[in-house]
Amino acid sequence: MVKTQPNQTIIGVRIKQARIAKGLTQEAVGVAIGLDESTAGVRISRYETGIHEPDIKTLKKIANVLDVPFVYMYCERDDLADLLKHLVLLDRNQIKKIQKQVIRYF
Repeated sequence: MVKTQPNQTIIGVRIKQARIAKGLTQEAVGVAIGLDESTAGVRISRYETGIHEPDIKTLKKIANVLDVPFVYMYCERDDLADLLKHLVLLDRNQIKKIQKQVIRYF
C-alpha cells in the first residue's frame, strides 16, 4: 500500500511518482496538459499534495503526458500499479496469454 502524507490522495501520489519517473517538473506537466505557464506548476503541486483533485478529463491528460494508463492513477498497491504500467505496453495477443495464465490460478 502507498504511504500518503496528511491530505495527500492516491492520485496525488501516483501523479508525483509518474512525473518523477518521467523526469518532468510540475510546471512541464501542467504546460503539457494545456495549463497556463504562470500557474501550471502550482496546479500540479496542488494535485500532488491533495489540496485539489483533478477532474477525470484533466487526469486523463496527465496520465497521457506521463505515459501511464489512466487506471494507474487509482491503484492503491504499488506492485499492481507497476504491473499496469507494463501491461499497457503489450499487444492483445500477449495480454490474452497472460490472462489465461492468471485465470489458471483461480
